[in-house]
Amino acid sequence: MKTNYLFNVTDDKKIRVIIDTDAACEADDPFAIVQGLLSPKLMVKGIVAEHFVEKGSMERSLEEIKTILDLMDIEDVPALKGCEGPLGTGEDTSEGVDFIIKEALADDPHPLYILCQGAITNVAAAFIKRPEIIDKVNVIWIGTHGAGNVEAPFREFNAGNDIKAANMVLKSGTNLWLVPSDVYISINIGLAEIQRRIAPCGKIGRHLFENMDAYNQSEFAGWTKGESWSLGDSPAIALALNPDCGKYKMEPAPDVMDDTSSRENTENPIIRIYKSADSRYILEDLIAKLELTYPAENR
Repeated sequence: MKTNYLFNVTDDKKIRVIIDTDAACEADDPFAIVQGLLSPKLMVKGIVAEHFVEKGSMERSLEEIKTILDLMDIEDVPALKGCEGPLGTGEDTSEGVDFIIKEALADDPHPLYILCQGAITNVAAAFIKRPEIIDKVNVIWIGTHGAGNVEAPFREFNAGNDIKAANMVLKSGTNLWLVPSDVYISINIGLAEIQRRIAPCGKIGRHLFENMDAYNQSEFAGWTKGESWSLGDSPAIALALNPDCGKYKMEPAPDVMDDTSSRENTENPIIRIYKSADSRYILEDLIAKLELTYPAENR
């Protein structure tokens, strides 16, 4: 993959990242994955497939990751299998879990960030298997309904897909940046804008648009508004690029209840919880990188 950027990122500002994603679940994960792969600050070491509870869902996520890498002609980023289901429902390890551990223990001056765009099973499994990595990684997670006592306005998908793993990571003491539901649903874009600005950007742009349009018309998208979408996974990438593209508070991590409501627990570790995210920055950064990498004459 060749980009057309005229700017450089100095080595001291680069970070290692592992993207952990339920890429085949809906249609927003692929946008975040692409943004991560197009960002020179992010040294994407690997992409780990996350389950979304359904049988075979991890494998479907893995195939979508491979499709994205193929359409972008990227051969040096591995796509890795994650756990096949929530903690305790199968074997709580995988090649992706082992990869997380290996990168966390690597002798590398670049800090490691795990960017989590789904259930947080793979990270929890890595922490259980090798607890010494808990203080060696930084985790950005799209999930939960946030801090304090918050009744669930809807079942929060990512935490709800493995509540045991969610609470384990929230209580782990790792450096956790949490992007709760009221923040991630604010990254709104219209399908018309995706068609006009993203679809013309090479094979991957067309895939992003067609994948989104197909899901939006499917039986699974009854909750959507019709011609718009929240690219709710994209803050995981954007905050790794620029931690100041949102406002946050340092607060005790919540406990996640069975219905995904949050309950305050002042004994939990203090974590960074985002209260807002700059959707203009997040969306324009993605679109600009697509347009620069796949210029009009090559479309």
